[in-house]
Amino acid sequence: MPRDACYFLTFNVVDKIDVFVRPAYKQVITDALNYFISAQGLVVYAWCLMSSHLHLLIRSAAEDTPALFERDFKKYTTPEIIKAIEMEMDFRRGWMMQRFEEFSKSLRRIEKFHLWQNCSSPLRIQCDQPRLLLDQIEHIHENPVREKIVELPESYLFSSARDYVGLKGLVNVKVIQQQGVSRVKMLSAN
Repeated sequence: MPRDACYFLTFNVVDKIDVFVRPAYKQVITDALNYFISAQGLVVYAWCLMSSHLHLLIRSAAEDTPALFERDFKKYTTPEIIKAIEMEMDFRRGWMMQRFEEFSKSLRRIEKFHLWQNCSSPLRIQCDQPRLLLDQIEHIHENPVREKIVELPESYLFSSARDYVGLKGLVNVKVIQQQGVSRVKMLSAN
């Protein structure tokens, strides 16, 4: 993969199950992103974890493609999330585990549980086009606002929007400098 390529990815949970409603499940994702950043050289420019999906704007390590990252990330997070579900007192536990198991069987997979849908539909963006990157970042950060979870993107803890207003977020993101693009201007573009 060329070093100047970034990718916008969306990882969806099978059947759009609202898995990420408990802190323990969300923590698996933040820990995994930080692991891939520190251990594998992943660069995360933006992220937002919603109840049934994860949006990312990333650049993978030197020769990696987004498909390799996707494979590794899903392989790494699935057993951790399953373990967290089994440990939580979640009244939906049996139902979720059954759905993940049925989905795995329908795909004739070796793994007992299949948490993530297979396709993330990566969108390639040149990293040297800051306006396009900022548009994608804004789109990612506005998710919880569009869902009426919060009024301001930076109020949502499980997102990199906090990093873009000078607060420390949960994931070690690389903030793209907005070079003259003001917050007011970005918000009025909606």
